[in-house]
Amino acid sequence: MTMGLQQADAADAGFGARVKKAIFWRSGSQIISQILSWVVTLAVIRLLDPKDYGLFAMTQVILNFATFLNGYGLVAALVQSEDLESHRLRQAFTIMLLLNGSLALLQLAIAPLAADYYDQPMVAQLLRVQALLYLSTPFIAIPEAITARALDFRRPAFINLIAAIASAAMALVGALSGWGVWTLVFAPMTGFWVKALGYMLVTGFRPIPSFDFSGTRAMILYGASLLGSQLFWIIQSQSDIFIGGRVLTPHQLGLYAEALFLTQIFVSKFIPPLNEVAFPAYARMQKDVSRVAWSFCKAVRLLMLISCPIYLGMAVTAEPLVETLFGQKWLEMAPFVAILALAMPFMTLQVMFAPVSNALGRPGTTARIAAIGAILMASAFLIGIQWGAIGLAWAWLGAFPILTIVTARLAGGPMGLRAIDLIRAAAPGLGCAILMAGVVLVIDRLLPPLAAPIRLAILVPAGGIAFLAALMLCARGTLMELVRLIVRRAPPVQAPA
Repeated sequence: MTMGLQQADAADAGFGARVKKAIFWRSGSQIISQILSWVVTLAVIRLLDPKDYGLFAMTQVILNFATFLNGYGLVAALVQSEDLESHRLRQAFTIMLLLNGSLALLQLAIAPLAADYYDQPMVAQLLRVQALLYLSTPFIAIPEAITARALDFRRPAFINLIAAIASAAMALVGALSGWGVWTLVFAPMTGFWVKALGYMLVTGFRPIPSFDFSGTRAMILYGASLLGSQLFWIIQSQSDIFIGGRVLTPHQLGLYAEALFLTQIFVSKFIPPLNEVAFPAYARMQKDVSRVAWSFCKAVRLLMLISCPIYLGMAVTAEPLVETLFGQKWLEMAPFVAILALAMPFMTLQVMFAPVSNALGRPGTTARIAAIGAILMASAFLIGIQWGAIGLAWAWLGAFPILTIVTARLAGGPMGLRAIDLIRAAAPGLGCAILMAGVVLVIDRLLPPLAAPIRLAILVPAGGIAFLAALMLCARGTLMELVRLIVRRAPPVQAPA
């Protein structure tokens, strides 16, 4: 009996080490890639106009809406399956090839209709070229399933970095050459195809189609079960641009879209890689629900400790932040940033629930939450647009806290998550960030008129010091936990029985 427990503890420790290593490579590469991307993005933004970003945002509604049919649910099915045979991989590749080829043709057909809806002829031209993006998806998705199943994120980390470099190089060439909005089309397309080629090389997967679809029913049904949640998520996340694009000018829409992009950097760029690691990790814990809840609360505590000071700091320094990063011509977007940033801690928490539900074999829960989100957010945007672009920003702040509460109730129940546990997990980061924001606001009011970069250079360190001081006074244990995670010296911690 004792020997069995020791072996189980050793297995848990080994699995925990693999998860930490996967997080290190996946999130680490993402951070490096995003730093590189942002250096280039800031240069490109100063060369392009808000109108270019408004036109690009209009096309993204169409791309994102069609993407939910690209077959990525099959990848989740492959990750969750107990066996990963080469024949099954070839079957999934073939299905994805057929799906994405059909999507490319569909986009070519609806391109003029989208241009008529927005009353922007350029939208049709952009969509026709962007149809090539779909064809790269099967060559990326299947290798991703192979590496995710093995919790191997080291090799993909290098590929992602190379793809980011290629995309950044194309963006600089386009912006400096005067390509305008086409810069925003060709840069990501380059990154996608470089990633596809690199993934195929490092995994050794041979892209040979198999039209023998016997035995794929379970895989297809699992993937199809995720379609509902993906469709509702697209409606939830894209309805603001879809609604606003018909009412606002490309300039106004560009300001709002870039404010949303800026405030969603953490939740859209850093959380998904962590969720990619979390899904297979939670899937292996699914027989021990209490362990899942304990791990989830720990993740919430640490992520809130990072995201809350970022977002509340962004809210109280919006004006100097926008002027410093984007330049004077983007200063109109500062009010959008200040409002949207306050909604993003709720979004960070809300999106963490989906991999847990899916890993526990409850994609229906994710679908129900996404349906509620689609109805709630679309309704909020329809109301908010009455006040223009700023009304869309207020819709985020008014509706997303409600959606987060609903999500916690529906998704937290199956894993035994109590509301008090979730509040305790989020409290250190949120509470200390609120204190920090108050200090920054006071300091900002006391400052004399200064250039935006100088003002920001004073407020950011002051906010960092205030946040650390608040942590030391109010949440020292949580701070030490984060430090141990970063330096990777923490002794193995066992979940409560």
